[in-house]
Parts: sequence; structure tokens; C-alpha cells
Amino acid sequence: MSKQTEEYPEETLDPKDWKSMRILGHSILDDALDYLETLRDRPIWEHAPTHVKAHFEGPPPEDPEPADDVYQEYLRYIRPHQLGNSHPRFWGWIAGSGTVMGMFADLLASSTDAVSGSFSYLSNNYVELQVIEWCKTLLGYPSTASGLITSGCSASNLIGLAVARNKMAEFDVRSRGMQNAPQQMTIYCSEEAHSSVQKAVELLGFGKDAMRLIPVDDSLRIDLAALKEAITDDRENGCLPLCVIGCAGTTNTAAIDDLNALADICAEEKCWFHVDGAFGAWAAITPDYKYLVAGMERADSLAFDLHKWMYLQYPIGCILIRNAGEHRSAFSLTPTYLAHGKGERGLTGVDVNWLSDYGFELSRGFHALKAWMTIKEHGTARYGRIIQQNIDQAHYLARLVEAAPELELAVPVSLNIVNFRYMRPGLDETGLDNLNKQIEIELQEQGIAVTSTVSIRNRNYLHVGITNHRSLYSDFDTLVREVIRIGNELA
Repeated sequence: MSKQTEEYPEETLDPKDWKSMRILGHSILDDALDYLETLRDRPIWEHAPTHVKAHFEGPPPEDPEPADDVYQEYLRYIRPHQLGNSHPRFWGWIAGSGTVMGMFADLLASSTDAVSGSFSYLSNNYVELQVIEWCKTLLGYPSTASGLITSGCSASNLIGLAVARNKMAEFDVRSRGMQNAPQQMTIYCSEEAHSSVQKAVELLGFGKDAMRLIPVDDSLRIDLAALKEAITDDRENGCLPLCVIGCAGTTNTAAIDDLNALADICAEEKCWFHVDGAFGAWAAITPDYKYLVAGMERADSLAFDLHKWMYLQYPIGCILIRNAGEHRSAFSLTPTYLAHGKGERGLTGVDVNWLSDYGFELSRGFHALKAWMTIKEHGTARYGRIIQQNIDQAHYLARLVEAAPELELAVPVSLNIVNFRYMRPGLDETGLDNLNKQIEIELQEQGIAVTSTVSIRNRNYLHVGITNHRSLYSDFDTLVREVIRIGNELA
């Protein structure tokens, strides 16, 4: 042993006792599977009480703690207070419910501290590229398009709009910066578009004032005549209409804009056509409802998630860009310490492009593995049937609402979201708004179901977004019965 080692013993973060850690690991896996298998036996969520919040105060531990004690702390203070989206009656927000194979995939990716997107000969890159190819095939997007797995549609929308900006700005944005833009660039979307669109617009330097929020029609889809009028007005005022964003499933009502009409307008006006298909894009793989997203395949860029209506664990989304060259030119940057090309790692040529050249992240986890393993386990036909099942369940819930004198449907169901409210004769609109908000709280706190509330035409409605592969028709019977019971008790 060297003198250096004697004075400063070498250490590692690996277990000193692999056998006991293996036992703990098997216990953790069994507990996780038990948790998923018995979801219906427990409330959907429990708010973290004061003593739990207080537990997470204080400095970091200087000395080691036994691994089993750390795990027991997790079981006591962390696991009981989750969002609850894995539960069969979680419908409050559009969130996936996770799969067992997805959980295994995350474990496997973590076991090798897997990286995806850099270097050219890693199997992880082939997996991600294949998942992207599968997405293009399933969504009817051109095979020549490029794509990237992302953390979700916030990142996907940002990337798509960045490519649109750099392509359509009519000057070199990467070199000169937005402060040198020769004219105001404008971006168009409906009033129902997701907040991530505005965040992307602000982050890309357009400024919120560049957004044109177009009114919606009676079906809460973008008003095409108002859109064309806004584009014409902006041109006359010296602006550069740059991009139109179509919604393939709005967050509030799952409304889908007329995507073919938007594609036609963009072609006529020479605007970039971006589609935010966060969850609704996946209607494309259903047997009976794929017509709802017709025209989506014409988009210049298409953003969507797999941790919503493909039911995978967070986080995983995707962005597809029709023109691969424009995609790469918006992000590719190779400092000398990351030089890659001919002869990389002593090999001849480059096997695949670095995926990090297609987005803003160099450090990227192996999120594609859970999609690859889960899609292989279940097959796309089953996925299509379950997504259609969720749509059918939404229509079933709507029929239950319409059959109940105590309830009122906000708007007809178009996809997988149902908005309805409890009605009480004699209560004014403010009273009804407050009552339905209280019903939402009671549903959650009694552990019956998780809904949220949304405002539609300035009125509060219970919001049920169905992206849950564990939900049964009987769960919606329970929901309607309990809404009426709680409403009657409160009123």
C-alpha cells in the first residue's frame, strides 16, 4: 500500500456489503410492485401534513446513514404523498399513469447511468432513433423528418419554435441575435393554447407581445377567419407573420383545431406550421378516431408527449421536424472537446449523427428505453385500443352526466376530456362556481377521485381528463354517483 493510500484511504460510493444491498434492492422492487398491484385499496392522494413538511427542513447529513433507514424514511414521508396519477380514478390533469415495464426500464437505464444523444456508436442512440422512427410511422409523419426525445412538450414546443424562428426570421438569428431583428415577428395560436407556448415564445426572445391569441369558435377551436384577418393586419403594419400553432387536443376541453385548414393557411401565407399534440396526437393510432387529427402530418414541426396518452413514466416527450437539415442547423454546435466526425474514436466515419445536435441539451438521459421496452411488450395495436377505450369512456361519462338531472355538461365531448358541473336550483352562477369547487375538494380529500376544475366561458366545471389505462367504466359510475351525493350534502 502506498504512503498516499495509508494517509488518505481510498473511498467509493459503492456498497461495502453487496449482499445486504441486494436484499434491500429486492425488497424495494417487491414493495413497488405491491404498491401498483394494490392501488385501488388506498386513497388516491394524501396531502403532506405539517409534520411531513417539517421533516424536510435542516442541513444535509455529514455522516452516513444506513441504507435501509434511508429507504424507510422514503416509505414514511415521501411515497404516501404523491400526485396519485397512477391510481385508476386520477383524471384531474392530463397525466400518464405509468407502466410496470416502464418502471423496469428506468431501473435498467439508471443501473448503467445511461447517456443518450452524444457519441455515435452507443446502442442507446439506436434505441432512441428507432423510437423516433416508430413515432413518425404511427403518427403518419414523413420518414425523412428528424426528431428528438425530450422531457416533454414544454421542451418540444421550445425546440419546434426555435427551428421555426431560425428558418423564417429572414436574418441570421444565431449570429446576430434577436436584438437585431429587422421587424417584429408574430406568432399565432388560439386562446386555448397551452401555457408552454407562451413560455417558449418568451424564452426565444420574441416577447409576449409577439403572440396573437386568436378567438375560438363555438367548438373552442381556433377561428380561421379571425386568424387570417390577424395575419393580414400584421403584414399591413410591417410585421413578419412567422408561425401558426395548431392545437391537437387543448388542455381544457381536448378541442382539436382544423389542422388541414391551418396547413392550407400556412402554405398560402408562407408561415411555419407547428402543432402542439401533447396528448391528442395519439388519437392517430386508434381504430375509429384517427380522423380527428387529420392534417397533423402536414405540420412543419410536431410536439407530443409519451408520458401522457402513451401512459409512460415521466419524463418523456418528442419533437418531430419535417426538414432535418433545418432542425440540425438550429442547434448543432461542436466545440473542440466534443469534436466528432470522420475517424471518431478511431473508427471510420460516423455511424449516426449526435442527437445532441438537434436540441439544447448535451446531457441527456436514456428516456427512450421505457418507450422502446413498453411498446415492444404491449404492441401498438393494444395501445390503439386502450387510447380508444379512454375516448369511449369519455363519451360514456358524458351520457351519464346528460342522464342525471343534477348535472350539466359544459360542451360536447370530442376526445377524452369531460367537463361538467353539479346544478342546484336557486343558486346563482357564483354560488354554483363555489359549490363545484368544493365538490372537487371533497372528491379529492375523501379519496374518491381526483378531478380538477376549469373555467369555460367564465363558469367553473369539474374537469375529467382520461389518459389512464387502469380506469374502468365502473369508475365513472362511481364518480357520477359521488358527485351527486356530495353536491346534495353540500347544497
